[in-house]
Amino acid sequence: MEHDAHAPPPAAQDAAAAPVVDDWARDEDTEQMAVDPHHPAAPAEESEDVKDAAPPAPPSEDVKEIQSSLQSLELQTNAAVHEDSQEVVDDEKETKRHLNVVFIGHVDAGKSTAGGQILFLSGQVDDRTIQKYEKEAKDKSRESWYMAYIMDTNEEERLKGKTVEVGRAHFETETTRFTILDAPGHKSYVPNMISGASQADIGVLVISARKGEFETGYEKGGQTREHVLLAKTLGVAKLIVVINKMDEPTVKWSKERYDEIESKMVPFLRSSGYNVKKDVHFMPISGLLGTNMKTRMDKSICSWWDGPCLFEVLDRIEVPLRDPKGSVRMPIIDKYKDMGTVVMGKIESGTIREGDSLLVMPNKHNVKVIGISLDEHKVRHAGPAENVRVKLSGIEEEDIMAGFVLSSVANPIGAVTEFNAQLQILELLDNAIFTAGYKAMLHIHSVVEECEIVDLIQEIDMKKKKETDPKKRKPKRKPLFVKNGAVIVCRVQVNNLICIENFSDFPQLGRFTLRTEGKTVAVGKVVAVPPAGE
Repeated sequence: MEHDAHAPPPAAQDAAAAPVVDDWARDEDTEQMAVDPHHPAAPAEESEDVKDAAPPAPPSEDVKEIQSSLQSLELQTNAAVHEDSQEVVDDEKETKRHLNVVFIGHVDAGKSTAGGQILFLSGQVDDRTIQKYEKEAKDKSRESWYMAYIMDTNEEERLKGKTVEVGRAHFETETTRFTILDAPGHKSYVPNMISGASQADIGVLVISARKGEFETGYEKGGQTREHVLLAKTLGVAKLIVVINKMDEPTVKWSKERYDEIESKMVPFLRSSGYNVKKDVHFMPISGLLGTNMKTRMDKSICSWWDGPCLFEVLDRIEVPLRDPKGSVRMPIIDKYKDMGTVVMGKIESGTIREGDSLLVMPNKHNVKVIGISLDEHKVRHAGPAENVRVKLSGIEEEDIMAGFVLSSVANPIGAVTEFNAQLQILELLDNAIFTAGYKAMLHIHSVVEECEIVDLIQEIDMKKKKETDPKKRKPKRKPLFVKNGAVIVCRVQVNNLICIENFSDFPQLGRFTLRTEGKTVAVGKVVAVPPAGE
């Protein structure tokens, strides 16, 4: 304000200000006239009051001081308001429970389309984006794929219409925050599906009602069966079976088709270990049209269904609680550099806070937590079942591998190369014999490692398992080999140290699958880990 030194006296300044006020009043007046012709004089009176009430301008230095103090006050207020709103957001987040939902099922059952529709219905995707995807799908002559583009983000997936990576997205209902994990259905990408399902609390098994598609997925070699078995093994306790594509011209919301699929699935789910009455919920939907997803469908569409919609079922579902005060266990699924080392994973037990000192096992690296992100938001702490990104100091990115576990210093996770396991043989390859020396790929939480069966300890006869009196039990010889369907306790050996726990202590870190040549041959649980230090 260089001209302040030659500023006119207050009276002159006042006089100079008057026309400006009048102009402003005049503009306002004309606007008012346009809006409300009955009160033309009010703004003018107001302007006269403003003129009369205007105090003489203070000297220029005082003006500067007042302005600067006002600015600083405004900044402080804004900062305080911002902090308060941040705290409110944090509090709000804490009141909602968090669940991870994995979409599984045979290739082309409509998993990505159903996931995309959920995001659209819950307001995570706007109309403009949908229109863009519709146009893109039309250009590829695949009009019905546009909803899947929300979940399938890379070009390869869009071109072939097959999910490859596990898609990840977030949405909220009134009571719950959900993370959607969209698993690939194709048999070539089952290892990716395993990594997705191992992070989930609930499974949504998507089945296509279209003639021929359900049968293909359900028959021998179909992914519907394999995905159910893997989901159960990987700890997905609750399953929602959504029978999709009910709007299809070959189905037309037919109750006969729905009942046929349900009657075939129930015995299979039971044999996979699910309690069908308690843990499984069947429902018809249309993923493409969004029918029976956010709101219950009209009787005019489907007269025989009077059950809840998908959002209602997801909101009501009960999952076992994990211990927020237990020892920290977070299997690392990925890592990257971002002004420090950032690791991604799901907290299986305990609570991680900013400033915590933790161990990265099995390398026994001491690290410090310098930041935690949850759904792209920074938080000060995160509890069990949360999918988080944790920024660490004290370790380089190249010193971490997928399968390592972030654990508490006081009670670290064990690292072993051998352990005893109880295995159920599902389906061996045609010419294979399950015996000592059998090799396969071991999938346990985020670890993928080659393993060898070094010893068959005991075969368990499930029919005579109820015989509890040890005197009546005959001591059995060690089996030399076992066939399909057998349950066996055996010793498993791996080349590198892996972090695992007894199934009885930490179920999430004690379940595993054995796969070979693209097929799941056995599922199992860790029954004995050698004590630390052995």
